[in-house]
Amino acid sequence: MTTLQPPVAAAEPRPAPPPPRRDRRSWTGWGFIGPFVAVFALVFLAPIAYSVYLSLFRDQLIGGTTFVGFDNYQQALRDDRFWAALGRVSLFLCVQVPIMLGIALLVALALDSGRLYGRNFFRISVFLPYAVPAVVATLMWSFMYGTRFGLVGDLNDAFGISLPDPLSPDLVLASIGNIVTWEFVGYNMLIFYSALRVIPNSLYEAAEIDGAGQLRVITAIKLPAIRGALVIATIFSIIGSFQLFNEPSVMQKLAPNAITTDYTPNFYTYSLSFSGQQHNYSATVAIVMGLITMVIAYVVQLRGMRKGV
Repeated sequence: MTTLQPPVAAAEPRPAPPPPRRDRRSWTGWGFIGPFVAVFALVFLAPIAYSVYLSLFRDQLIGGTTFVGFDNYQQALRDDRFWAALGRVSLFLCVQVPIMLGIALLVALALDSGRLYGRNFFRISVFLPYAVPAVVATLMWSFMYGTRFGLVGDLNDAFGISLPDPLSPDLVLASIGNIVTWEFVGYNMLIFYSALRVIPNSLYEAAEIDGAGQLRVITAIKLPAIRGALVIATIFSIIGSFQLFNEPSVMQKLAPNAITTDYTPNFYTYSLSFSGQQHNYSATVAIVMGLITMVIAYVVQLRGMRKGV
């Protein structure tokens, strides 16, 4: 006689252990980024905050330092000297930056082609001016510009000619542009050349199979591949143009009739603060100029990184 055994119940699966809770009180991550945050707040955020604070006050003969709100900003927007300086650096930007980036791009393409004799020496030679401090470079070129003691003057005496004075009011902006171009062609060339070196060789092989020439390779492969580098170099150049200070401040001693204390916005800010003792208004002009630079750089970035452009 067979006895029926009751079915054995299947063992119920054990519930999975809860995931370990992350200790929210752990400050390990902040320990890594803490030093950077502290330095960033000290050297970047704090000066900006203090400048904004200064721009809201005005030092008056009667009453001392008083709160004026946005009156300083209204004064800056009506300041003809500020807008003249801004127009001057805008002209400098529209002319000098395309020339400088165009030369840097041509040099980078020549180096990347592999057909340039003495490529390493040429690369170092083009980059070397960037290692020269801006003040030293400006002094060197300023003395060469001199019509009485410099290279221009020596050429006039040697050939009996009369070359235009590079330090005259009509040519001094072009002379500054020549100095800046000489200084920063190598820097921008290095950005472009580095971007060109990371282009996959498979693209070049495919272009060679299709029978594409060098010009077609440049326009269809190289330029689109370094688009990001072009945008970055353009943004850096825009910021540098609006911050133009070293060259006009050094050359002002040699050409006081051509370069005034409000020749560029940064030079104007410096003169207001250290010569005119108008610290509050100087901070206002600096903030307005910073906002203008930020907006223009952001627009260029959006336009440059837009797909299909």
